[in-house]
Amino acid sequence: MENMYFLRVDFVGHNFIHSDTFIGYRVSCHKPTSWELKFVVVLVARSQLTTDFYKTICPNLLSVVRKQMINLIETEMRMAASLLRLHLHDCIVNGCDASILLDGTDIRGIEVVGQIKSSVENSCSVVVSCADIPAIAARDASGGPSWKVLLGRRDALLPANQSTVNGAFPAPTEALDSIISKFAALGLNLTVVYACYCAGGHTIGLARCTTFSNRLFDSVVMVAADSIMDASMASDLQSFCPVNGDGNRTTALDRNSTDSFDSHYFQNLLNGKDLLSSDQILVSGDVATVTTTKSLVQSYSNNFSLFSADFGNSMIKMGNFNPFTDTSGEIRKSSCSAVNSS
Repeated sequence: MENMYFLRVDFVGHNFIHSDTFIGYRVSCHKPTSWELKFVVVLVARSQLTTDFYKTICPNLLSVVRKQMINLIETEMRMAASLLRLHLHDCIVNGCDASILLDGTDIRGIEVVGQIKSSVENSCSVVVSCADIPAIAARDASGGPSWKVLLGRRDALLPANQSTVNGAFPAPTEALDSIISKFAALGLNLTVVYACYCAGGHTIGLARCTTFSNRLFDSVVMVAADSIMDASMASDLQSFCPVNGDGNRTTALDRNSTDSFDSHYFQNLLNGKDLLSSDQILVSGDVATVTTTKSLVQSYSNNFSLFSADFGNSMIKMGNFNPFTDTSGEIRKSSCSAVNSS
């Protein structure tokens, strides 16, 4: 802060008893005093998320959330991927502000955040934001790499628009340059795009038949439309997801490694054993080569430590995207699906 200067305005001739005697003002520029610098540091610190935000006001927060997550994942493993996706959705739409948790949006996992909120409230009432709960839950749900979750977010007063929520994440058939552009508009680089959105969301979890049926059947001759997909896998999926079948049937995104957060997903990508078009384009086509997404896949496929580090750092960056802090928004009381009543 050695080059910082403060603008000072002095009111001249003002009588604070008789306010009508104000004469004028004088403007000057000066180097900040040590007290002023300390004041600035305090303001900056308050506006940043920290790992120990709840250290004194809710010291048991992390253990409460972790216990809830262990119980939930034992009951339904798929919820791990859902909570990871929910947190990323929340951050991408309006910033990490729990706006997608309010009534009117429909994203899987919202009810689980409500359950965790109830448990947290029993431990420390009305101090933990709904926006912070998915951030912690996403880390604990992954079952893979760990990272220090930054906390101190506050909750939005308005719900996210449903159409905005639906369009925030790339569609399963979206082009690579479009995917990159969406994240670039948020100031997020290629590593964050790939490690968070693609690998992070798809090394665990399931996909519905409707999200990859475009790769299974040619619209005219009803044979495999995507020659890149492994032939044996395509045949299995054609039987599992037949034409005019139940499009809501689900199958693992990471074939032969359904519930493990590992590098197997990247090996599948390189071998044509992935489901979604938006994943396959990361390793095939000119755009993948130019943008180096293919080289990232190759690196992650044989270096889980690298992937773990990039994934953790990317989750921190995503979680720090435009959160409400200080006095913005509110801390929702008993329910994450509704704002506090006035």
